Amino acid sequence: MKFLTNYKLLLSSLIFSASITYAQNFAPQNVTVGSVSTSLNVNAINQFDTNINSGGSFSWQDANIHFNNRYQLDANSSIGLNLRDGYQNWSWRTVTGLGNNTPWGGIQSPGVGLSYFQKFDYGWSAGFSPSIDWIAENGVGTAGSATYGATGSVTKKFSEDLTIGLGTGVFRQTTDKTKIFPYLLINWKITDKLSLNNPLPAGPSGGAGLELSYALADKWSLAGGAAYRSYRFRLSNSNYTPNGIGQNSFIPIFTRLSYAIDKSSSADLYLAANTGGKLSVTNSSGTTSYRTNYQTDVAVAVSVTKRF
Repeated sequence: MKFLTNYKLLLSSLIFSASITYAQNFAPQNVTVGSVSTSLNVNAINQFDTNINSGGSFSWQDANIHFNNRYQLDANSSIGLNLRDGYQNWSWRTVTGLGNNTPWGGIQSPGVGLSYFQKFDYGWSAGFSPSIDWIAENGVGTAGSATYGATGSVTKKFSEDLTIGLGTGVFRQTTDKTKIFPYLLINWKITDKLSLNNPLPAGPSGGAGLELSYALADKWSLAGGAAYRSYRFRLSNSNYTPNGIGQNSFIPIFTRLSYAIDKSSSADLYLAANTGGKLSVTNSSGTTSYRTNYQTDVAVAVSVTKRF
């Protein structure tokens, strides 16, 4: 965690970054039994200064890293391990709706997840992915900060160009709230250059979203999409609301420019408008002491993925 803390301003959540893997939802067509596939994904996000409706403004920077390892059990099934870590640095200016107090500071988010994928006859597949994340303000540690649950999905391959499915996520967020959400899974090659996919893996912060992408010449591609993100986190005892719960919810509408560096590496540049934003603080007794919307503003992100 010290590494991310020391370099958070240099790297500046995902929250709307590229999907690190589609293995949970769409199986590769040609696999070798006993093979191991590994990927490493690093993201840096910057949300520019954004006005709060109740008064004041904020900005935040996020640096996160994901390590994925998948083992092919046989021709039809595989298991996977995902390790991740992240850090968000929040800066506030004159938060009048909270008496000029700072709602929260830095947020840490280490986590671990497992996944199982199974193909069946007639093009059907299913996936199951339990996970646990510890999302909390600096100084909290793991006590009372766990968000845990799982996503499950079923997909049907209708042709070489079209796979559609449905998934459901169920997560217990920071010990006091259960979140249940359905989501659509799609992998549709509309033409040789145009495709419709999910830009994000489903997880504690929300479903997979939708993205329409177009393949340009010379390893470049251009895409646009949207998703819904919402996450809760434990506040520290030294916070203005000690041992409370913070929450941030928004809808990122984004464009993506991607470059395939080589067969195993890619880089993505994002420009996003985070719309429908909401912030809240709930105290330790369960009473919401602060709730406000915030205005749409711009965020940028860089994502780099390496597959081994």
